[in-house]
Amino acid sequence: MPDYGHELILGTFVVPQSAWPERPVELALITERAGLDLVTFMDHPHNAGFLDTWTLLSFVAARTERVHLSGYVLNLPSRPPAFLARAAASLDLLSGGRFELGIGPGDYYVGAENAAMGAPLRSRRESLEALDEAIEIVRGTWDTSSPAPLVLEGEHYRVTGAMRGPRPAHDIGIWIPAAGPRGRRLAGRKADGWIAGGLWMHDVDRELAEANRIIDDAAATAGREPRAVRRVFDFGPAHFSVERLLPLALEHGVSTFILVGDDPAAIERWGGEVGPALREAVASVRSPS
Repeated sequence: MPDYGHELILGTFVVPQSAWPERPVELALITERAGLDLVTFMDHPHNAGFLDTWTLLSFVAARTERVHLSGYVLNLPSRPPAFLARAAASLDLLSGGRFELGIGPGDYYVGAENAAMGAPLRSRRESLEALDEAIEIVRGTWDTSSPAPLVLEGEHYRVTGAMRGPRPAHDIGIWIPAAGPRGRRLAGRKADGWIAGGLWMHDVDRELAEANRIIDDAAATAGREPRAVRRVFDFGPAHFSVERLLPLALEHGVSTFILVGDDPAAIERWGGEVGPALREAVASVRSPS
């Protein structure tokens, strides 16, 4: 698969644990000081051992100056899309254009726990249908060029004349996870990024190649360029080297790399050593002169 030519984004994945609430905030600050581009937090609303991710994102945005922020990924069943769109645009405006929207259909295996808190319980198919509708609603809310109120009559969401806006400070990327063909086709048709879930892949080269084929075909069918979908890959110690990451960028089009783990030393090494070497290696191949 080709190199899609995107500028590299290097980031971290931080657990929003609540036992020491200052810990995820400090790791976000370390991410920024290390020169990395992005800090992300998981969103498991059913887990009382975690901070509320949206509150944490807002707090970290106020404590940082440069680094971008995202949920990895925000739980759609607990966050109605029209409200989520306004919240995302507001945080983007307040942070000076530093928010990206990683959003997922909700983990099927904890659906009962989400439902116990009042979230809808959906099958895998219904969850992807709801995510499809949610992307339309979010983008429609941000589209202030239309004077008409937003209307969408879906199977899972109904918006019957919502006021549009506010418009974000920058074009927020909508990144979605998808482990199966149906979700990957959705990414190709509508998303700005596909979250590959590298930690869960057994055969990374084969699985990335197959996923890229599905995404690229779906994008082309929808009249989009395949490069419109950024490829996002999370990794742990097994891939923590330029030698392991470089082929993912050049042969499989990965352009956003997320280090998973709460080890400050690993984050500092990622930002100070491995990340810069990876950027240099990609740049040297793209522009040998």
